[in-house]
Amino acid sequence: MAPRPGHNTLPGNKPAPSTEPFKQSVSGTMRAIAGDAELEVVFSGDRPGLSGQTARLPEPSRKLNARDVAVTRGLSDSMALRMACHDKAVHSKNMPQGSDARAIFEAVEQARCEAVGARRMQGVAENLAVMLDDRFRKSGAPDISSREEAPLQDALSMIVRERLTGAPPPESAANLVDMWRGWVEEKAGEELDLLRTEVEDQNSFASRLRDVLKSLDMGDELGDQDQDSDPDQNEDQGNNEEAETGDDENDTGEQEAAPQEMELSGEEQEAGETEAADIDMEDFAEQDMAEDSEEPGENDRQDTPFSNRPETDYRVFTHQFDETVTAEELCDTAELDRLRGFLDKQLTHLQGAVARLANRLQRKLMAQQNRAWDFDLEEGLLDTARLTRAVTDPMSPLAFKQERDTNFRDTVVTLLLDNSGSMRGRPITVAATCADILARTLERCGVKVEILGFTTKAWKGGQSRESWIGAGKPPTPGRLNDLRHIIYKSADAPWRRARRNLGLMMREGLLKENIDGEALLWAHDRLLARQEQRRILMMISDGAPVDDTTLSVNPGNYLERHLRYVIEEIETRSPVELIAIGIGHDVTRYYRRAVTIVDAEELAGAMTDQLADLFDDEVQQDHQNRGRRRGGRR
Repeated sequence: MAPRPGHNTLPGNKPAPSTEPFKQSVSGTMRAIAGDAELEVVFSGDRPGLSGQTARLPEPSRKLNARDVAVTRGLSDSMALRMACHDKAVHSKNMPQGSDARAIFEAVEQARCEAVGARRMQGVAENLAVMLDDRFRKSGAPDISSREEAPLQDALSMIVRERLTGAPPPESAANLVDMWRGWVEEKAGEELDLLRTEVEDQNSFASRLRDVLKSLDMGDELGDQDQDSDPDQNEDQGNNEEAETGDDENDTGEQEAAPQEMELSGEEQEAGETEAADIDMEDFAEQDMAEDSEEPGENDRQDTPFSNRPETDYRVFTHQFDETVTAEELCDTAELDRLRGFLDKQLTHLQGAVARLANRLQRKLMAQQNRAWDFDLEEGLLDTARLTRAVTDPMSPLAFKQERDTNFRDTVVTLLLDNSGSMRGRPITVAATCADILARTLERCGVKVEILGFTTKAWKGGQSRESWIGAGKPPTPGRLNDLRHIIYKSADAPWRRARRNLGLMMREGLLKENIDGEALLWAHDRLLARQEQRRILMMISDGAPVDDTTLSVNPGNYLERHLRYVIEEIETRSPVELIAIGIGHDVTRYYRRAVTIVDAEELAGAMTDQLADLFDDEVQQDHQNRGRRRGGRR
């Protein structure tokens, strides 16, 4: 049958090449290798990734060449082998605590899974080789000129791959590997040789790998082997190709953190903080219920105002080059419009899902806004429906009613977005879209929203570092980078006026390093200056604070320790309600009220759920307070 004109045809009525047979072949092969017939394989223009039972692969071009085919097959083989050869519980039990050790542990475990398939199937080995070469080429590995620019975890994973399979590093990674090979071989050559015999046994391999990390002077980052941790909390699927090194900052500073944290370590702290948060919040509520209720809704933490903060060893070398700017100051209007259009185009299919979640939140809030009255009061408006009492029982007092106030009508929410380089790509586009739609939704409900971002002006230090060098490099100088705090939407600006500003996050070169503690203080202090009765701060981040220059001349946990200090101050001494969402990064060990998501796709649901829970808690507390007052008048 001849093809219908204009339907999937090329000029001359020739049928357009179809990619469906290729997709079906890749999907079937992937399910077979993974050993999971229920595996869902999705082809899209998004970044490749593996989340639960869903694998996301790049949409193939209609004019496929041999290299494109091999890259796609290599990606699918890599994910399938991860599913087939990887045990989350074993991985979690052996996972180191420090960020550098964790990054190496993840990369080498992925290399082990791929090596299992490469040793058994020659075709898989060839596909993986092409895929790895393509990955390193796109990441700019051939242009690396110093060891500081070469991620150790990438080099070590390629050295381990060479040990396990006999295959040399891809051509695009050869330069990167050579920068580290001499040091690695000198430090841990013998331990690396022992990995070859354990490639099929994940637990034994992990134990040998911990020995390698000790030989590389990372023994202090290993921590105890966790027997009882939740594997889903610590699992990293290893498919974030664009992640920057050091995003998952370490736990080495936990012993120098808040006093109450010193009693817990490792899995005890991570498992207990969320539970402790719930207990603390209940204690606050019970304390408030026991107090005099003449001023309902007063936050009991206001007895210890956020001023008069305790001393901290954190310092800043100079504030001279820091900046707080609006999106309009960094980019002209025409460019913002173009970037906003690019953002909308990237996430066309996601906007519908986010909008549905936002509408659900709006319905919840609007339902709470419906007019409600308290009856049988001693003062207020005359309740005409009860005037019959005056006729039937002249001795009964007149009944009055009063309209109930809605708590969240006097609320401001700040969304603080991590603008670090590790958020580049899918995470930042999803975060921008979620912030945009939630701002519009909350504005409809009378809740003001502020959207802020934080990053640095330069990689590896800017003018601050140059000033430090000019001053003779004094020891322990503190923070050595120039902060850039961005106001995308102020709380008083209408959404329609600030909408285009969120496109700035798509600008190439904007996302650099992240110093979370000072950003949190900045957003918090802006909220304290607001007049609203209720103030909510939501932090969205994909990693602990990282600034290479600062960490290179200060203790390794310097920024993380300051972040913990700031969080504790806000959570225990401030009227601001703090919640956090971690994208692929466990933030529950920092924040009392937090949730960790594996993939950026889950961000919309997490944000709406967290906000809905906060408003539900407030309404429930309000009802309890009113019931207590009515009971006391009887």
